[in-house]
This record gives sequence, structure tokens and C-alpha cells, in this order.
Amino acid sequence: MAADATTVYVYGIVPADVEPVPHATGVGDPPGEVSVVRHGEIAALISTLESDRPLGTPEDLTAHAELLDGSATVVPVLPLRFGAVMTDMEAVENELLETNEDEFRAALEELEGRAQFVIRGRYVEDTILRELLDENAEAARLREEIRDKPEDATRNARIALGELINQSIEAKRAEDTRTTVSELEKFEPLVNQRKPSHEQDAVHIAVLVELARQAELEETLRRLTEDWDGRVELDLLGPMAAYDFVTKRAPEG
Repeated sequence: MAADATTVYVYGIVPADVEPVPHATGVGDPPGEVSVVRHGEIAALISTLESDRPLGTPEDLTAHAELLDGSATVVPVLPLRFGAVMTDMEAVENELLETNEDEFRAALEELEGRAQFVIRGRYVEDTILRELLDENAEAARLREEIRDKPEDATRNARIALGELINQSIEAKRAEDTRTTVSELEKFEPLVNQRKPSHEQDAVHIAVLVELARQAELEETLRRLTEDWDGRVELDLLGPMAAYDFVTKRAPEG
């Protein structure tokens, strides 16, 4: 393939002494082989890409995340946004690495030994509904009013009940998120509270913590799940690159 028919896809910034895993691949069809472009103490994880190939397939998104997340388990990684493409290796070194050298180096120092985890909790529907009805007499009254009655005949009551339930879940979500963040204070994390991804989300936060404390983090969340006694199902995702805290966009090139 002619040199002018390719561009350079940039995944993220890492320390200059990083070597990619042999035969590691990234975006593209066929997937491009991952290599590094170095400048001083920093480097960029890159692969080449056909210049006219559109990006955005599920396979591209997965390859981007898997490379960054896998790297973040062993070295500090400053992730670039999906779709960061530059014209050539020289542009990567001069326009990306050299221009942002001090900022990138400082960010990597902050990330040393740390990675992002996402904590997602979802209310168990039957359990949280019983809790809401026990606590809210008006909601319980509306529930009885619509029980075993045609939907058309109870439309207003159903709307009112739905609004009460949504308001109650929002209040409980705020309270349970505060509880979770409080439990995590011992890890001295950076915390980003994400928007709910589902109407029954109880907790949805990203945290940046020390990788060495992953087992302790898992144990803390296990105990919190026990304390909630079946009302919330908690998932821990990660370790992953620190997307919520330091994701950068490559310059146009």
C-alpha cells in the first residue's frame, strides 16, 4: 500500500519506555499492528489506517477500548478520544507529543499506579418498589386505586404514581450515591458522578484509585451490597483507562 494512502490512528499517551505487546492489534480491517512513536519521556500508542476507511464500527470501538484498558493495567495511560487520526508519524511526534510534552508528562505522573473503575448499581425492581410503597402513603394509595382496574380508567392515577416513584428513586439514588462515595473515601479517589444510564440506576460513578487496592475495593463493594440486603445489585467494571478524568483530543492533522 502506498505511504500516502495511510493515516496514523492514535490511541493514547504512555511513558516512552513502554513496548507494545508483540503482535498487538488495533482498529482497522484487517486490524492494524500497534507500535509507538516516542518523544523524550513520553510516547504515543499508534497504528496505521487506510486514509479513506471510515471509523466507528463496533469492532473499532472495542479495539480502541481493549488496547487502552489492557495497557492501563500495567502502565499509566492518557487515553485519546476514539477517532484520533493524524496525517503521519512526524505529525504525531511534532504536533501531538512535542507540543503537549509538559502537560502529558505531568498527567502520566498523576496516573502512575492508578486506573479507573466504574461502579454501577441498579435497584432490584420488586424490592425497591415495596420499599417505596412502605415509605410513601400516597404512592401506596394510588397503587391500590389502580389495582386490577383497566388502564384507560386509571390513567391519571397511573401517571401520578409513576411521577411519585420517579421522584422517590431520584432521592434514593442521590442518597445511595453519597453512601457509596463515603465508603470509598479511604481510597482517596477521584470521583466522577455519571448520569444514570437506566431509570432504576442506584449508583453510577467512575473512580480513579490505586491499582494495588483493587482487591480492597472489591471487598468494600461486597460489604456494601450485603448492607443493602438485596435492594441493589452492584457491578464493578475495570480496571480501565482513565476516560472520565483525562481523555484528550488529538489536534487535527
